[in-house]
Amino acid sequence: MNDAAALKAADVGVAMGSGTDLAIDSADVVILQGGAAKVVDLVEISKETFNVIRQNLMWAFGYNIIALPLAMLALLHPIIAEGAMAFSSISVMLNSLRIKSD
Repeated sequence: MNDAAALKAADVGVAMGSGTDLAIDSADVVILQGGAAKVVDLVEISKETFNVIRQNLMWAFGYNIIALPLAMLALLHPIIAEGAMAFSSISVMLNSLRIKSD
């Protein structure tokens, strides 16, 4: 029970699955099995996730910076713009699927 306040105040609170219900409810992340060594995996997965989010945002902004002005100037056919938007969405999803947990 003493951990609950510290978990809430921390930037990222990590609780073990075998802890008290109050600590588990207060934590941002709960490690169900594997012990404290899983914290290293948690940090690696979070870094990879952040990198993929950044890549997805760059792809989406790049598409919009190029395609929107072309479409507004009627230099890009609407069907081609629609296909490019679909390709953009699919590429973002496929890039996100690269993140896998073991």
